[in-house]
Amino acid sequence: MADNSKITPEEALGYHIDPVPGKYEIVATKPMTTQRDLSLAYSPGVAVPVQAIADAPETAYDYTTKGNMVAVVSNGTAILGMGNLGALASKPVMEGKSVLFKRFADVNAIDIELDSEDPEDIIKAVKLMGPTFGGINLEDIKAPECFIIEQRLKEEMDIPVFHDDQHGTAVICAAGLINALHISGKKIEDCRIVLNGAGAAGIACLELIKAMGAKHDNCIACDTKGVIYQGRTEGMNQWKSAHAANTDARTLEDAMKDADVFLGVSVKGAVTPEMVASMADNPVIFAMANPDPEITPEEAHAIRPDAIVATGRSDYPNQVNNVLGFPYLFRGALDIHARAINDEMKIACAEALAELAREDVPDEVAMAYGKKLSFGRDYIIPTPFDPRLIYTIPPAVARAGMDTGVARRPIVDMDTYRHNLKARMDPTASVLSGIAARAKAAQARMIFAEGDDERVLRAAVSYQRSGYGKALVVGREADVKEKLEQAGLADAYRELEIVNAANTRHLEAYRSFLYQRLQRKGYDTHDIHRLATRDRHVFASLMLAHGHGDALVTGATRKSAHVLELINHVFDARAEDGAVGVTALLHKGKIVFIADTLVHEWPEPEDLATIAERAADVARSLGLEPRVAFLSFSTFGYPVSERATKMHMAPQVLDRRGVDFEYDGEMTVEVALNPAAMAKYPFCRLSGPANILVVPARHSASISVKLMQEMAGATVIGPILAGVDKPIQVCSTVSTVNDILNMALLAACEVG
Repeated sequence: MADNSKITPEEALGYHIDPVPGKYEIVATKPMTTQRDLSLAYSPGVAVPVQAIADAPETAYDYTTKGNMVAVVSNGTAILGMGNLGALASKPVMEGKSVLFKRFADVNAIDIELDSEDPEDIIKAVKLMGPTFGGINLEDIKAPECFIIEQRLKEEMDIPVFHDDQHGTAVICAAGLINALHISGKKIEDCRIVLNGAGAAGIACLELIKAMGAKHDNCIACDTKGVIYQGRTEGMNQWKSAHAANTDARTLEDAMKDADVFLGVSVKGAVTPEMVASMADNPVIFAMANPDPEITPEEAHAIRPDAIVATGRSDYPNQVNNVLGFPYLFRGALDIHARAINDEMKIACAEALAELAREDVPDEVAMAYGKKLSFGRDYIIPTPFDPRLIYTIPPAVARAGMDTGVARRPIVDMDTYRHNLKARMDPTASVLSGIAARAKAAQARMIFAEGDDERVLRAAVSYQRSGYGKALVVGREADVKEKLEQAGLADAYRELEIVNAANTRHLEAYRSFLYQRLQRKGYDTHDIHRLATRDRHVFASLMLAHGHGDALVTGATRKSAHVLELINHVFDARAEDGAVGVTALLHKGKIVFIADTLVHEWPEPEDLATIAERAADVARSLGLEPRVAFLSFSTFGYPVSERATKMHMAPQVLDRRGVDFEYDGEMTVEVALNPAAMAKYPFCRLSGPANILVVPARHSASISVKLMQEMAGATVIGPILAGVDKPIQVCSTVSTVNDILNMALLAACEVG
């Protein structure tokens, strides 16, 4: 859905091409290393499941990926708001849809672009692919062909066929409408409803709300030629005719008089303030045109403060976002091996979404959006990063499917099913979105210390253009300009604020401050001048110390130990000062923090306890409840080793300090992270797998992080510098543009 962040063509293309072209890859789920593995995976071992499926076709759901595989199919005739650009051009959108399936509901999806505008070609191709998939998601196919294709495929296939442009919008619209009418005290069967935009999504919205109880005679649909009334012949088809109203109204303006509900899937500006003024008391206005709504919430509320307004945009309250629907609809349908997704399942999805919005919102959701959310006129639809969606919506969909007889394999134990769905949750995206939301709210003036590096400049431009705050770049004007031109961002030169010793008015104050700190550490005035004017890390730190920026990100061009030494000229960021480096590893939907990865070379028990406390603070700041494991090669005293003693003693230090988070040790990595291994030690004080790993020394921390990054492909955020007076984050020299931006956002989150 639309957003108000500014994305440049260079950023968009860079995202899609780096580090490899496209947005997903295929990963094997079984070992493929030995000859025996290959024999089991292919010939001769594969013959056994082949025969099993031939004998009992339903076992394909047990022995293959069919039961968790969806085809995202398009011919590119209605791409987003861009029109008919062809099958090949639609591929980035379909890849995007595929990864949304995976991200939000752990559904494997593959994009398939069919190069034909003939409905019969599409129908035949998709039908022939039926054995491969557990469901079909049609996307960006223009009307009326989309109606023909979907209807025929639903009739001829025995797996769910779902056109998201129609039904995805309809389901979320219906969920919002349930709650809007709940707030306004109206019943759907009594409401006069006006739809503007009689395309695929509009018709689907009307059909679903009628299935929920709206009366045909109370619903008026409009298109570009006005009201769709009984007897109209111009621009009609069988799908519009089904919703023709017996009315004297001929224009949208006529239809809006005394209407209770407006549903818009049309174009910007289609609704005027005068139309809104003519509506009934407590009007419900769903202006869902993208990227710009039929009327903005500000315009609507200026005329009607009693209106409840929803749009398709993420920068307004009440976003009608399809990602709230299609992943969870398919999750529930796949898990019962459904033959179809019917109206009852769609209504169950809408009702579950509506009910979820009325419940108390968890703190992690509020943190992700930077504000407290509670049911009301500005919160009638759940937010996409609500972690409850995955275990709330699919069970409702599955139950409706079972009740209506489309389930091949009903779920017997719904509580266990919900528990298994929770295990599919991916906390990483919600954590990152929370960081981004808090950074945007902080609007920090971010100091980027290394303005001679293209990655840093790209990150600075992205930071500012994405609306997070002001980017202050330390560097020479000519160098910055040249680097921006080389990066294809020449226009950004006038947007960024470039700062250096030559153009600042504060150099004398900086030198005086630095001399006071270093005069008894062997530095004379010449040394101080050289540091303040020639070293960008020191200069940037001085800017931060004097309040000429709110936060600092550096380290992309020099080793972190060297950068930290320079920062210590200005700040107290040493081990003895309580500073700690915490690195977050994001891998396969899990987040683990490793500490200390930056400051302490060989920490003693008291240091290890401090490291644990700082890491716990970082975890909580990201919305996670800390569980700390002190790692060693021994577990709770065995094997006995002098090297493990300090890891055994560190929890005792925390016992004395009386901290309020879970911790235990010493233990090996598998005990800390594997529930089965941990269960062998029933006295372990951790209630579940650890999410903070405190390691014996910085070298072991560094090895662990780099091994996970290189061998497992983990995403690394950090080291996050904690325990320093000002928000400072130190990148690594191998940081990508996105890594640097993430570190800047982390720094911004600390700005109070």
